[in-house]
Amino acid sequence: MWELTKSFRFEAAHSLSGTTFGAASEEIHGHSFRAEVTLRGTPDPATGMVVDLGLVQRAIEDVRLSLDHKFLNKIEALGKPTLENLSRFVWERLQHIGKLTRVSIHRDSCNESCTYYGPQG
Repeated sequence: MWELTKSFRFEAAHSLSGTTFGAASEEIHGHSFRAEVTLRGTPDPATGMVVDLGLVQRAIEDVRLSLDHKFLNKIEALGKPTLENLSRFVWERLQHIGKLTRVSIHRDSCNESCTYYGPQG
């Protein structure tokens, strides 16, 4: 069994109310995000690949463009713009590319990340 991971980056702004960071979090502010998308499988005997990374890149680019330089609060399907919801949002838009095992969203400048393993049960 193999796991294959592809990463991408995006810049986005958001505003979060109701956190312990108070007013600083409630103001519109931005972050640099790094996303990791991991798929699991066995390489196809004909291609030697778990999945064609070119196809993965195309799908990722669509998701990246929907998030990059956006105000995340305005993306209705995202819900509250948290790391948790971002990881679920990316999963839902990429689940068609293969057997996803996890999607991680990182805010490296804050030393934070969140990993989503898909819907349970």
